[in-house]
Amino acid sequence: MEQLLQMLKTDLGIMSTSAYDLRLRQYLTAAEAEIKREGATTINPRADQADAQLVVMYAAWLWRRRDSMDAMPRMLRWTLNNRIMQEKAATAND
Repeated sequence: MEQLLQMLKTDLGIMSTSAYDLRLRQYLTAAEAEIKREGATTINPRADQADAQLVVMYAAWLWRRRDSMDAMPRMLRWTLNNRIMQEKAATAND
């Protein structure tokens, strides 16, 4: 979780403080839960770097949209859809 937290803080540009760490950890947990709810049920951000990046991107979007309520960025939707399709294809081939 600490590596994910550091990645998220870097993305958000708030490396100089730990004031938001608890809240950011909650965003990371929420992001992972939302990604699983979307359909990527085998996501493992602690073991897979691509999954870690997806969770961080999702958490960063959650953080940023709290003020703006912006829709999910295309890049994030594309990455999430690809991750879900990758899992479904692997399951279909088993």
